[in-house]
Amino acid sequence: MRRTLLVLTIALTLAGITAAQAPPAQPKPDPRTIKLSGGRFKPLTWDEMTPAQRKMLEDLVAGPRSGAGGPFNVLLRSPEIGDIAQQFGAATRFNQSMPRKLNEMAIIITARYWTSQYEWYAHKRAALQAGLNPTIVDAIQNGRRPAAMARDEEAVYTFCSELLNRKQVSDATFAAAKDVVGEKGVVDLVAVMGWYHTVSMLLNVDRYPLPDGVQPELKPLN
Repeated sequence: MRRTLLVLTIALTLAGITAAQAPPAQPKPDPRTIKLSGGRFKPLTWDEMTPAQRKMLEDLVAGPRSGAGGPFNVLLRSPEIGDIAQQFGAATRFNQSMPRKLNEMAIIITARYWTSQYEWYAHKRAALQAGLNPTIVDAIQNGRRPAAMARDEEAVYTFCSELLNRKQVSDATFAAAKDVVGEKGVVDLVAVMGWYHTVSMLLNVDRYPLPDGVQPELKPLN
């Protein structure tokens, strides 16, 4: 009996230590007070929104992003499409079968293809945080094939580059991508590129602003 109590006490103590060490969950923002940003599209306020727009914003901040930066002020103009799109986008970014490093690599390759300044600004930093080598990021930024990549990075880079520039992928490129990320990963790779194509187009049409004091990092490639 004493031994059982001792084990239970130790377990509860360890649980308390673990809970104390765990960072507190960040509260979700109140959609009524979110400050949206925009360029050509005027940032909407909660009071200006229709019920469908409010629902989209509520769904957006309830998800894994916990914010509404980037293309969402534009997508609010078509909230029925926008709400579906933000769910699709969350799945491509947060529920990926691929390692985050490879997912972010695909995103910045797409951002570079479109010279989408805000998308590059946001996801260059995410790619570096996920462990992508800065020399690889720099090469992509300057429109060059990175000189040294791990096998999985090379497979993803080649797949994305061929699909973007040739509109097809060779058998060898498909096989290499499938070998490192699996069939599901290949589908997820196409999906994340497709979503960030849409994001890039929305941001470029909007001329979405960079944060104050931040200069564009991408130069035209042609």
